[in-house]
Amino acid sequence: MKVIVIGAGVIGTTTAWYLAAAGHEVTVVDRQPGAGQETSFANGGQISVSHAEPWANPAAPWKVLKAIGKEDAPLLFRLRLDPELLRWGVGFLGECTAKRTRANIRAIVNLASYSRDCLKQLRVDTDIQYDQLCRGILHFYTDEREFKAAAMAAELMRDFGLDRRPVDAAECVRIEPALSDVRNMMVGGHYTPSDESGDAHKFTRNLAELAKARGVRFELGTPIARLRGSAAAIEGVERYNGECLKADAYVVACGSFSNALLAPLGLALPIYPAKGYSATFTLDEGESFAPTVSLTDDGHKLVFSRLGNRLRVAGTAEMNGYGLGLNAVRCAAITERTRQIFPHLRTLGEPEYWTGLRPATPSNVPFIGRAKPSNLYLNTGHGTLGWTMSCGSGKALADMMSGRRPEANFPFLYPY
Repeated sequence: MKVIVIGAGVIGTTTAWYLAAAGHEVTVVDRQPGAGQETSFANGGQISVSHAEPWANPAAPWKVLKAIGKEDAPLLFRLRLDPELLRWGVGFLGECTAKRTRANIRAIVNLASYSRDCLKQLRVDTDIQYDQLCRGILHFYTDEREFKAAAMAAELMRDFGLDRRPVDAAECVRIEPALSDVRNMMVGGHYTPSDESGDAHKFTRNLAELAKARGVRFELGTPIARLRGSAAAIEGVERYNGECLKADAYVVACGSFSNALLAPLGLALPIYPAKGYSATFTLDEGESFAPTVSLTDDGHKLVFSRLGNRLRVAGTAEMNGYGLGLNAVRCAAITERTRQIFPHLRTLGEPEYWTGLRPATPSNVPFIGRAKPSNLYLNTGHGTLGWTMSCGSGKALADMMSGRRPEANFPFLYPY
């Protein structure tokens, strides 16, 4: 059938790829001039099944309260008159119970593990290149309380089949020698050797080219005014010039902006933009003292990923609407922590700062599957794990739209 995918980020592009592989005629529309130009552009670079613990957990409410008013807090809720954020926050609190946390971890681990397997197969099938490294992810801790709290979540993840094992500070340094300067600061870590890293923007751009070769059309630089239709069925995708693009089925994969299209149809998804930051350091030639194993500094909610001759440092979440302005305090906090962990890091010039809006649900579990209009499908709400879940989400949705049951054990939207 003919399918229009709205969104050319990593989620929309992988969806288009797998739909085309299943024999569908696919068109991707996006307001940006190229694929992967928004949230996928400069993220943390991790394929991180080991980062399955949702933000909503029993310890989260107290952490949020302590962070109010702190500009450099890893998770910052700004007090503002925002009904959308208020509704999201109420849902977030409802997900903070131990029972809900366990269920959400199970769903995230299952989909993320499946997605990582799909990515590995995609590399075999296409030889796609994106500065990938398959050296695992090491979570390290410099606070004993954070380490003990993380141990419980890690044990739960192991119950669901994840190979996240505890390591002491000495082994952290053996796994990644670039941490040797902060050996005495660390209290321990967790290592997941099966995790990976890579440049999500480069991956998305290269996969888009492969998809074009397979027959996928990309209508880029195409802002969408609305979805034309009703609760019964979608009739088309209307541009601002009045032109209407029509297909048999439609996939909304435009991240934080999904609600703008869905709300007029009576669909109000609990998705809110979590503004994330990154700093990209260009490394000096020769010995740069930069890590090659992807790292997660859980206490500061930062990740470090080696992308060729660059070091990407990303993280933090600011719940503050849809603005993309850079907060100098938060940018400085990323750089300060990077220099603290890697005091001998050799770089060229100043870091390049970036911010993007990650589509967060209160549970961190995305919406994948069919919506109420019979020909409307969703693939959105992946939060910080869009890159991690992208291939599995796209493959699962393509299976559903082709009348096949998805392989992943995940709470997909039904019927499919």
